[in-house]
Amino acid sequence: MAQVLLGALAFAMAFAFDLVSLQRARHLKPVLSASAGATLLAALVWTLATPGRFAWPAWTSLVGWPLLILATALLVFSLLLELPFAATYARQGVGDVLITTGTYALVRHPGVLWFGMALVGCILVSKSRLMVVAGIVWFCLDVLYAWLQDRFLFVRMFPGYTAYQKTTPMLIPTWQSLVRCWRTLPWPRGQQRAAPDNDPKPV
Repeated sequence: MAQVLLGALAFAMAFAFDLVSLQRARHLKPVLSASAGATLLAALVWTLATPGRFAWPAWTSLVGWPLLILATALLVFSLLLELPFAATYARQGVGDVLITTGTYALVRHPGVLWFGMALVGCILVSKSRLMVVAGIVWFCLDVLYAWLQDRFLFVRMFPGYTAYQKTTPMLIPTWQSLVRCWRTLPWPRGQQRAAPDNDPKPV
């Protein structure tokens, strides 16, 4: 279970990263952001390498791989490409832009959805018994982390966050948010579909 606890430590580091961002502490922000990601990745690799497998049929891997690849791509897109990377993860203070378009028009915390998908993909591919336990614990911690951000941190970081909460669901997409996400995704060749006038805009 040390692997699961190591993953839990990564979420504690991520929460500390948000606090450091809010307090505008120098130098700690990039260290904590990199440490949280590296710790979670190490916990995942360690968990997947731990013996103990379910005797599931081969088709579970055939389902798991596409799901894992898609979820990883969405995680990279939502967390590293849609957000301003330097301002979000490296520069002192909080990001100066509230992103409410693209996957952030789908839900306020799209990374939680993609992380859950990735965990399911890892379980199906690896058939690891420990991965099932780790996946449940880590996903619950991710939901808790998102709730803490939503309730206590982001409303202090971004002036327009309260209005954003009223227009976009936290974790469960609606038909309206799905349409808004589709219309505001950054389409190829710079042709981005415009959001309707009543849709939230970046602050």
